[in-house]
Amino acid sequence: MKIILNNKEYELIKEYKDAFNLDEVLNLATEYFEGFDYILGDYAYNKLRLKGFYDDSNKKATDINKYSYIDEYINKYCAYECRYFVLKKKK
Repeated sequence: MKIILNNKEYELIKEYKDAFNLDEVLNLATEYFEGFDYILGDYAYNKLRLKGFYDDSNKKATDINKYSYIDEYINKYCAYECRYFVLKKKK
């Protein structure tokens, strides 16, 4: 699925429990997320939260914001069994 956010193209690469809602993402995705390679969206108390992550090879990546950390982030900081999705920015 092709998704355009702030004139950047993204691909939905992971979705758990039908979490992706384009209208909600469009309302929250600001220019802040343009620099990230991935956007994680998760729901807490029926409210969407977004978090940016970098490709592991990106010079800006740190231990807590690299793509390989997403599963651990979901387990530690997201509600148990919450709905979530991951968008990947197209190059």
